[in-house]
Formats: sequence, structure tokens, C-alpha cells
Amino acid sequence: MKCITFNGAGGPEVITVSERPMPELTDDGILIEVVAAGINGPDVMQRQGLYAPPPGVTDIPGLEVSGIVKQIGKLVTKFKIGDEVCALVQGGGYAEYVVAHQDNVLFIPEGLTLIEGGILLETFMTVWSHLFQHAKFRPNSSILIHGGTSGIGTTATMLTRAFGATKIFTTVSSETQQKASLSIGADVAINYNEQDFVEEVKKHTDGKGVDFVLDIIAGDYIQRNYEVAAMNGTILQIGVLKGLAQNLNIFPMLAKRLTHTGATLRSQSAEAKAEVMAALQEKVWPLISKGQIKPLLYKSFDLEEARQAHEFLTKGEHVGKLALIVKK
Repeated sequence: MKCITFNGAGGPEVITVSERPMPELTDDGILIEVVAAGINGPDVMQRQGLYAPPPGVTDIPGLEVSGIVKQIGKLVTKFKIGDEVCALVQGGGYAEYVVAHQDNVLFIPEGLTLIEGGILLETFMTVWSHLFQHAKFRPNSSILIHGGTSGIGTTATMLTRAFGATKIFTTVSSETQQKASLSIGADVAINYNEQDFVEEVKKHTDGKGVDFVLDIIAGDYIQRNYEVAAMNGTILQIGVLKGLAQNLNIFPMLAKRLTHTGATLRSQSAEAKAEVMAALQEKVWPLISKGQIKPLLYKSFDLEEARQAHEFLTKGEHVGKLALIVKK
């Protein structure tokens, strides 16, 4: 089968179109002919050599797909050949075929296309499991979402709006992204190239700060997150795009009684992911079927254009998600 691999660690130039054997079908697995694969931050980190696949998992990148069921393992009872599905995988999504654990496969939610299904699960599961279940985001809370027009940022904006946020702040990099973030549901979109997000949040909260901070950036943002958080606030770390913090002063965290927590999705068991999927089906899928929420596809690329897709992602100009189209 045709797939994408990385010829070492580095920039988009290490991305290679390769041929690999078909993945082996397991007893509890489903062989999916991939139609679309979502492109996500963890794929970039893997390409850079910063996020290795778990032991025993393929080095082919890609954590979410949509497609057609081609074969099922002997223990599979929920799906049949020909079903249109979306799936979360530990790797292997940038390929013509992938095997997914049956517990991490879902029918495409009503109201979404097959391609939209391919960009659904990674960000929705990340935000739901980390922000709502782990960090316990609650109604009547304020939140600052860094990377407001990223896949994570747009998803978090839509979900916190739908589930009772009082005030949603986002950070973005341009006026165009400010407008887009506001249209998605943010109350205040802060252009970090022109404004200081700590000052802007404090200005709009009478100096109090926000109850939650969702951060995919890290680096010097960690110190500033401590400054922008309200008393007893929670900072959820789910990315480190700017690397580690240097010379971090944790006293503001102590003085404000802050909770700084973090989580990843990829390393969790199939059973744990299935629990998140069940919660999404109960709480979020009805909103999707009503048209209130949907994953935002900004641009799609053919599988062979994976290098160009990663180059485009690096520019940071997108609003929502990018997809690789594997089968037309």
C-alpha cells in the first residue's frame, strides 16, 4: 500500500511517499480503506523526533481517519464490510489502509460528510477528555484558549460555548484569524502579535483573570498563564510548541492556588478512549446532528502532498483542520 513515512527527524523535507505491506488484521481489529486522514500537531511533533509512537505501533504517522470497512476480525461484532466509519488510531493514518481497534471506531455522525469524519476524533476527543473530564471544565466559567484557530482551538471554542462558558478568550496571529475566532464563538480574540494577552484578559475581567487556560504553546507562555489565571484557576497543558519553560517562577502558582495539569491522548488504552467516545456520542453528537457544531475543514491535500500540507500547517494561517485525501 502507499503511505507516508519520515526519512529521519526534521522539517517537512523529511516527509516521503513510501510503499509498505498492508497492516495485519487483528481479532478485535477493523481494516479500513482510508478516505481521509486528519493532520494534527502530534504528527508534526513525531516528524520532528519529539513524539515517538508507543512501543509496537507503526512509524507511519496519522492518528485519525475516515473510510470504508474492508475486513473485520473474528471478534468484531459492531461493524460489517462496507460500513462508512471514522476511527482513532495510535498511528498509521497517513496510508491507504489502517487497522483500528473496534472499540475506537464509530459510524460517521449524522450530518457530517465522510471527509469531515476524518478530521473529527483527534481534536474532539482531546478537548473532551482533557478539558471536560480531566481538568473538569464547568459551566459559568471563563477560559483562555491559546491557538484559537487551530484544530484544538476551534474545537475548544465551540464546545466550551455549547457547554456554558461565560467568557471565551482566544489568542490568534492576525486580524483575519480574530474575525474567524469571533465567528466561531469567542468573545474576545487577542492578536498576540499586537496585544499582550495578559493585559487584554485582565482588562476584560476587571483584573480577575480566567478560570481556565488551555495551552498548546508552553515555553514563556507558562509564566504568563500563571499571571492571567484567576484565583484557584486551572491551566491545562496539552502541547509544547515553543518548548520548555526557562527560569520559571512558580510563586504565582502557589499564591493563587492554581492547578497546572497536563495530558496526552495517544498513550491511553483502547478502553479508555472508548469511554471518551461514549461520552462524546451522548453529549456532543446530538449537537452535531442539529448542525450546532462540526469540525472545520480549512483545506485538503492529496496523500502525495503530505509535505506541502505540513508546510502549510507550519505557516499557521489556517482556521480549523487540514486533511489528507487518500481515496477519492
